[in-house]
Amino acid sequence: MRHRVKTNKLSRYASHRKALLKNLAREVFEHGSIITTTAKAKAVRPLVEKILTKAKEAKTTDNKDRSVALRRQINRYFNDRKFTNKVVDEIAPVFENRNSGYTRILKIGFRRGDAAELSLLQLVENIEKKENEEEK
Repeated sequence: MRHRVKTNKLSRYASHRKALLKNLAREVFEHGSIITTTAKAKAVRPLVEKILTKAKEAKTTDNKDRSVALRRQINRYFNDRKFTNKVVDEIAPVFENRNSGYTRILKIGFRRGDAAELSLLQLVENIEKKENEEEK
């Protein structure tokens, strides 16, 4: 029975699944949006939300020790200090007025080869910012 089991195994063993989710999360932050299967998008969404919440707190806290600790927690997912600093210093301030719901999943159709359902996973504020720039 699967009672209270949140994670989808995605037909992968644990270390492969963990690496896949880290890579998908990194791509979302690098590019603002990714196209992937719906199952993978739903699996990586909580990870992206948690990373952004930690990044927001690391940016806004006055406690230097807490900020360093949060940056180290974020760095666990990326293993790249420069990228971690980019997420905290550039991406997190965009979401300072938003408490949650940093991402959205839009279903875009089916893949041609195996008919897997594809979705677009994107950061919400990047889309709203682009729309505002286009209107001006």
